Amino acid sequence: MQGMTRRPLAPLPPLLPLLPLFLCLLLPCFLASQDSGPERDAWQRPAEVMDALGLVAGMRVADVGSGDGYFTFHLAARVGPAGKVYAVDIDDGDLKKIRRRAKADGLGQVETMLGARNDPQLEAESLDVALIVNAYHEMREYDAMLAGVFRALRPGGLLAIIEAEDEPGKSRESYHDRHRMPAEVVREDAARAGFRFVGERPGFERPEGRKKFYFLIFEKPLP
Repeated sequence: MQGMTRRPLAPLPPLLPLLPLFLCLLLPCFLASQDSGPERDAWQRPAEVMDALGLVAGMRVADVGSGDGYFTFHLAARVGPAGKVYAVDIDDGDLKKIRRRAKADGLGQVETMLGARNDPQLEAESLDVALIVNAYHEMREYDAMLAGVFRALRPGGLLAIIEAEDEPGKSRESYHDRHRMPAEVVREDAARAGFRFVGERPGFERPEGRKKFYFLIFEKPLP
């Protein structure tokens, strides 16, 4: 209206100081997308992992440290209804997610196992293959866990361990905190448990942080 004085608009708050907050809110979603679904398939190459282990329909396999089941469901598709996939974890919350999805998808070959920190709770000589992906560094009682996996594999069965690279010479506690484990340490642990080292296959690189993972294969020797 005539005669009224317009007040100047208040300046917009500077956005730059808020940028770290936005990044903190968005980063977990970005990381989660790289750890599941097609985004993870692109860098983790699960079909190549299963090919390297000779997995075919009808085989029995354990996903030890399964989390919410990224590899569990790839394994279930590969072994089919005639096979068996044991999803082993100490977090029953994650196992509940796996059970819900397996039921919804009609995957009777998937069975969850609530493991202990020192025992995967798997039957003796019940497996053709055991897979531990990005979980070995979390195992505080690693000797007991490997003994349990060794016991669960049939003679000639394979163990695959996929872990993030790190330099040797540090404490186990530091590896646990950094979510990494040197391949040399894994090989020493596996040998102590009675496994024979078969070889190393091409590894993986997660785009975020360019985190690199190695892929080791061991065998439970024949008698």
